[in-house]
Amino acid sequence: MPTYKAPVEDFKFLFHELLEIEKREDLPGFADLTPDMTSAILEGGAKFCEEVLQPLNQVGDEHGCVLENGVVRTPPGFKEAFQQFCENGWNRLGAPESMGGANLPSVITFAFSEMSSSANQAFAMYPGLTNAAYGALAATGEPWMKEHVVSRMVSGEWTGTMCLTEPHCGTDLKLMRTNAVEQEDGTYLMNGTKIFISGGDHDMTDNIIHMVIAKIPGEDGKLANDLSTVNFFMVPKFLVDPETGEMTKRNGVSVGSIEKKMGIKGNATCVLNFDNAVAYKLGGSPKTAKKTEDGKEVKSKSAGMAGMFGMMNGARMGVGIQGIAVGEVSLQNGAAYTLERTAGRALTGAQNPDDAADPIIVYPDVRRLLLQSRAFVEGARALAMYVSMLFSVQNNAADEKEREEASDLSQLLTPIIKAYFTDKGFETANASMQVFGGHGYVRDHGMEQFVRDARINQVYEGANGVQALDLVARKMTMKGGRATMTFFGKIDAFIKENEGNAEMAPYITPLKVAYERLGKAAGWLMENAPKNYNNAGSASYEMLNLFGVVALGWMWAQMAKVSLAKLNAGEGNADFYKRKLLLAKVWLEREVPNTAAYLERIELGADDLMALEADAFVA
Repeated sequence: MPTYKAPVEDFKFLFHELLEIEKREDLPGFADLTPDMTSAILEGGAKFCEEVLQPLNQVGDEHGCVLENGVVRTPPGFKEAFQQFCENGWNRLGAPESMGGANLPSVITFAFSEMSSSANQAFAMYPGLTNAAYGALAATGEPWMKEHVVSRMVSGEWTGTMCLTEPHCGTDLKLMRTNAVEQEDGTYLMNGTKIFISGGDHDMTDNIIHMVIAKIPGEDGKLANDLSTVNFFMVPKFLVDPETGEMTKRNGVSVGSIEKKMGIKGNATCVLNFDNAVAYKLGGSPKTAKKTEDGKEVKSKSAGMAGMFGMMNGARMGVGIQGIAVGEVSLQNGAAYTLERTAGRALTGAQNPDDAADPIIVYPDVRRLLLQSRAFVEGARALAMYVSMLFSVQNNAADEKEREEASDLSQLLTPIIKAYFTDKGFETANASMQVFGGHGYVRDHGMEQFVRDARINQVYEGANGVQALDLVARKMTMKGGRATMTFFGKIDAFIKENEGNAEMAPYITPLKVAYERLGKAAGWLMENAPKNYNNAGSASYEMLNLFGVVALGWMWAQMAKVSLAKLNAGEGNADFYKRKLLLAKVWLEREVPNTAAYLERIELGADDLMALEADAFVA
């Protein structure tokens, strides 16, 4: 049976030595984040994840969810664990104090998200999606929704979902067919089908609040094939009285089936049917739209849709952290196995001559798998925590310029976190399974479950190829390339500040090489994408990988600088800092060479990819 130990010490290093979060007293929720406070939160969260959630991980995979008489039953122990989860307040870490939450910043909530996802990703998705749903509802809903619905979602009495995908429509929202028709009382009647709805139904709470996107038909009753009529709605499983907040009758939402999935079987992934379901449009309605003196409606960006995109961006960050999480737990189990499993002798001679064989950790290739995986996991965690800090800065910093910079950087780095982290997280789970040999392929050790669970992270909340295209076509070019230039400027300044330091040379020299290649790739795109947009498409995935290597290299160089300073001052755990320096070298020496290949493939352009006739692919 697999085990899990939360990386509490690494989080404390990131919080208080790399990011120095306690110095940001100007930001709400940070004043009390002393080392003692964060230690208490992390250690308490670790204990819950290790002792309550992790033992249910294989249970969820083996039992899955079952649809009985229109109701989904979760795996044994999930309902009780969810109640305990909410009673202990782990679902309310980031919620406002006015709603019973701790009002902690996202750097803390995302840290807990990683720990809970490592322990049991399928379980962690229920409260994770609820948090995203109530955040969007709090931002876009009517006062009665905030009072009666959001409050119950925060407490854990009710849960929430995101209902976006349809059988024929994923990324391309223009193809959506689910529709909502306005009624005399200002509500809407919704009809359509949504698929792949995580936590779409279950037996853990009395009510489920569905956050749904749908089209509003035109006056002719037809659905336009564009985004102009797409809107954001709240659709409860059981209707809620706006005056009292009490649940009333069952709404027209039903479960068509539970998806038969490769992994995350403990999460109820449902087909949901909306049959004249009562829906509430979010962000205002045509009946309340502002009008000019001549009676015409003022055209403005839908606040509801803005809330939906905010919910999706937060979810993408969460999925990226799931990539780190599955990498961490699979790596822990893979590394432990290499210390126990014996086979053959070390290439340089027997390491344990009194035993029949040496542990497989003596082999360089086994160490390659473990070290490169460990360098990814800890580098990715550092970047994720940095971006989590940016979320707080962009929302709450007093200085407008600082807010602007934080917003630019977080938008630029979010697709990298979602796509690059989940690709590498899957690689890490696969590598960790590999060290088990045949034992990793069977269920006993739990490694094959990590691989199956990891695979969905590359697909949902926007497939990774779409994230790569979003990076090059939108995020790198937004606001005249301002975010890209800001990111480049930070790395350039760090290199110039430290390249004269001999101790930093092993980290700065390869970072500079990778950064220069990233700059060349960006320059190539600027010149060649306008000539042929397919050039941007063909370069997008290589660009994503190139960005990922550089971003993690930048974080590793910063961690190396902190570690060197601590060692030189004789402070802290010397072994911890020496290990950080080694992992920094592993990333910068062994991943940076890949950037040459990424750049070369970017510069090939799209001609060869687009040359083959479509029919020839199936010949």
